[in-house]
Amino acid sequence: MNKVIEIQNCTAAYGDSEVLRNVSLTVEKGEFITIIGPSGCGKTTLLKMINGLVTPRQGKVSVNGKSLANCSMTALRRGIGYAVQGAKLFPHMTVEENICYVPSLERKLTKEEKKELARKMLEMVRLSPDLARRFPRQLSGGQKQRVGIARAMAAGPDILLMDEPFGAVDEITRKDLQDELLSLQKETGITVIFITHDIREAFKLGSRTIIMKDGIIWQQGTPKELLDNPKDAFVRQLIRKDEEHELF
Repeated sequence: MNKVIEIQNCTAAYGDSEVLRNVSLTVEKGEFITIIGPSGCGKTTLLKMINGLVTPRQGKVSVNGKSLANCSMTALRRGIGYAVQGAKLFPHMTVEENICYVPSLERKLTKEEKKELARKMLEMVRLSPDLARRFPRQLSGGQKQRVGIARAMAAGPDILLMDEPFGAVDEITRKDLQDELLSLQKETGITVIFITHDIREAFKLGSRTIIMKDGIIWQQGTPKELLDNPKDAFVRQLIRKDEEHELF
């Protein structure tokens, strides 16, 4: 396997407030990493650091072997998809225009190319191509979230960063989206880093789960490793070991 993301001894802060403290992490190609922890523990900052949206005060971040300190942010982000809670679609654009937005920044797409790309991406996320002409306001919550994933995948990224993408949908839709994302990841081999507040979601999706606390990686491992060997009371409470039969 190949290292696609490497974070080495990184500290990040907003003003005088340290959010990440001496964090190190290596992610291999094709891994599905889930990150969980209390609000304010640094999860989103870690994700933004990988995308170059946050610059560490110290340490080094590399993506595909290239240090972010010495590479074009535009080129970097072409290889990284980003999906967040609520999808955050452009309301004045159709579904097709939303999906084709990033690829259109790289080169001018013909009308037929846009139509074909939208069709392909909608089918990938299990939506009808007939939705391409609709606007976000005409979609359900689950449909919006699927379109958000389609938009994040449209430029063919190697890495997909997801910040609580399913937090705003109902439980049934959420389970469907989880299943679809797992299937999509297996089909494409894309590397996924996924933030959640739901331990069941973290264990269902992640090949490895990272638990964060107070700006550091507190513990990490497979779901079984974390269930069998929680580091301390904090981890035990987080994963609710006495209810582990409900986690899978």
